[in-house]
Amino acid sequence: MWLKLVEIWMNDWKAYELSKKEGKVGTPERPLSDLGLLSYRGYWTRVLLDILKKHKGNISIKELSDMTAIKAEDILTTLQSLELIQYRKGQHVICADPKVLDRHLKAAGRGGLDVDVSKLIWTPYKEQS
Repeated sequence: MWLKLVEIWMNDWKAYELSKKEGKVGTPERPLSDLGLLSYRGYWTRVLLDILKKHKGNISIKELSDMTAIKAEDILTTLQSLELIQYRKGQHVICADPKVLDRHLKAAGRGGLDVDVSKLIWTPYKEQS
């Protein structure tokens, strides 16, 4: 099972890094299997917590989506599962107390292999007109 999770994590990572290079937001094909949801939710959790931990000031779900290439709905459900979202005055608000973020980061674990994104060489396909 561990090897399968590493394989899924690497595929998650590659897909999102390629989406970032392409300037598009991505999401996995639905429906997700239990293992697929576990893998993607783990990946999304680590990526989002890392950004929230480092970010100073307010940040929107749209900004997180733009930074990560993760679909806004996936960000929202992930942050809701971590109880980091509150609904105030008709909108979702991210409540990221540093101690809570640290606790979630510790629980999320390291996550996978360190990969040097600068070594990723890829050019998005462009249709000829």
